[in-house]
Amino acid sequence: MTTRKINLNGSGYVGAFATATDRHLFIHKYTNQSDSRAVADSLDVEMVQVVIASSEITGVLCRANKTGILVSNLVEDSELQYLRSLKLGMNVEVLGSMLNAIGNNVLVNDKIALVNPEYSARDVKQIGDVLGVEVIKLSIGGFNTVGANNILTNKGFVINNRASDEEKENLDKLLGFDSVRTTAGTGSLNVGLTAVANSRGLVVGEDTTGFELARLMEGLDLE
Repeated sequence: MTTRKINLNGSGYVGAFATATDRHLFIHKYTNQSDSRAVADSLDVEMVQVVIASSEITGVLCRANKTGILVSNLVEDSELQYLRSLKLGMNVEVLGSMLNAIGNNVLVNDKIALVNPEYSARDVKQIGDVLGVEVIKLSIGGFNTVGANNILTNKGFVINNRASDEEKENLDKLLGFDSVRTTAGTGSLNVGLTAVANSRGLVVGEDTTGFELARLMEGLDLE
């Protein structure tokens, strides 16, 4: 179990540049190699270097769990073919929705996905089929961008500070976690964009305070 503060590509929004499961870290191919390795080692996972839509914001353009990875429809054919050629033992599919910043709009672990309520019934079905989970449409703290503003792993749940007591209670019952409300990155409500996490570790931007880091660790059961 490891926690680490690091900036990727000069930014504390590390969750914009990478996303992780308990098996893999998906990160842009041209991210500084020592930084990429530091994140993978902190999470104790295999590093998968990819390019999606010729962009470095891998964490915004995909979301994965042990069963599958959903990729933005902005992905280029050659990029998708490369990802499939890696034979990672998981579904690799493109989500056709115009809500194509998937990492911002989908929050998932190996059992459940919480998604932007603006996704269509067809989108919800595809998300569920590819990731092999139940899918629930909701907002948290007034944000439809549940992936950008919250963190969910197989061990814990962190929600943004605007979530009400009633929301927290309902979410805790739904997911079976005692969630923690916090900010990250020195007051940012974009909690999910400031972090890459799984059941074994947490990596956050360097501007996350000690208090925020402690709250994140508590919510993700990494203490």
